[in-house]
Amino acid sequence: MTVDHPPLYILLLSVHGLIRGHDLELGRDADTGGQTTYVVELARTLARHPDVERVDLVTQLIDDPAVAADYSQAEEPLGAGVRIVRVPCVPTGEYRRKELLWPHLDAMVDGCLDLFARQRRSPDLIHSHYADAGYVGRRLSTSLDIPQIHTGHSLGRVKRARLLASGREEQAIEGEFKLAHRIGAEEDVLDHASLVIASTQEEVEEQYGLYAAHRPDRTVVIPPGVDTSRFYPPGRRKIRQETVEMVDRLLSRPDKPFILRVGRPAKIKNLSGLMDAYGSDPTLQDMANLVIVAGDRDKVADLEPASREIVRSLTTSVHRHRVRGKVALPKRCSNEDLPELYRLAARRRGVYANPALYEGFGLVLIEAAASGLPLVATENGGPREIIAKCRNGLLVNPHRRPAISTALKEALRDSERWERWSKRGIAGVQRYYSWDAHVATYMTNVRRIL
Repeated sequence: MTVDHPPLYILLLSVHGLIRGHDLELGRDADTGGQTTYVVELARTLARHPDVERVDLVTQLIDDPAVAADYSQAEEPLGAGVRIVRVPCVPTGEYRRKELLWPHLDAMVDGCLDLFARQRRSPDLIHSHYADAGYVGRRLSTSLDIPQIHTGHSLGRVKRARLLASGREEQAIEGEFKLAHRIGAEEDVLDHASLVIASTQEEVEEQYGLYAAHRPDRTVVIPPGVDTSRFYPPGRRKIRQETVEMVDRLLSRPDKPFILRVGRPAKIKNLSGLMDAYGSDPTLQDMANLVIVAGDRDKVADLEPASREIVRSLTTSVHRHRVRGKVALPKRCSNEDLPELYRLAARRRGVYANPALYEGFGLVLIEAAASGLPLVATENGGPREIIAKCRNGLLVNPHRRPAISTALKEALRDSERWERWSKRGIAGVQRYYSWDAHVATYMTNVRRIL
């Protein structure tokens, strides 16, 4: 391909959570979820594009014995022309949840400016992820006169509305989540950004539409991609034995199909709703086992109180519903295990279930679909568009547990339709959700704003 301008230096900003290039600790806490996978994969794929010379993924430097030493390394290569750069944020180096980072974000701005001065080069483009990075990116963009792209991932106005609807008091919500500060930063970055990237049209209309600064003409839908070199259907190669044993040692009849759910232990993920739907339906129990991977929970006592309560609820539900030997709750699932687990579920002709109360997009759904698993997913949010495009499963009302179990039985019952849905999911991901397709559309928009 011929380029008619110098290749670009792109800066990706993702401040919170735990970001590294290997063994992502997905589900460790509320801050280490799909966004970490998204930014690492985006950085790597952008670096392969012929119009891109260099990509830096900037996050916070964390020097805390409570987390791995990886996060205290100032630089980590991710491949040719791409690296993670860690900039000090919290003065003590302590790992803190994102709501406590707001007073320290100016230190991130200063650290980035120092980085550019030392290397004698500023980026051509800044792409911020989430509200905290949006604040940092907005200041850098203004100081250096560099265009800013922003991806919200989740939005404060939406979170506030859901928490109020659940019965929480506004004062308690503000004390825990600092949403007034977050929403102010979101309004500011939406007013400033040259381009806002959303994952679905629903996100544009029903979420960004709540903001006074939302500009539809500056907003584009580019769905996330999935790494199909990792997530692909089972073939002749044997599935990793450690992954098989991780599940089978907890099941009395491991030969049966299993319903798989991977998600961090948060109320919105509705893991308890799935457990109760399964535990209340003997017919479904006869048809399939249930496997729930609720993040990395080697030490339950180290989890946040709300997450700890959900994990304990899952384990007590196994006894309450008398489904011991039918339900597996592995304590951890490594980065290497995850794609193998999807393939194991597909080989046994299982189903991927995500009856979350709300799902902004659902990266795990396209990972599962790429692996050949049919889907049963919430009707609230991004899964509507995924299943509409891939035609590989059913949508459910996540508040109606009988509807969840009925949909799961429907998905498991018809072997010919299971085969159709499996093939459609694989093809749909290749067509709509590859990282190369994502970056091609991304770069088309970058050229326009530059």
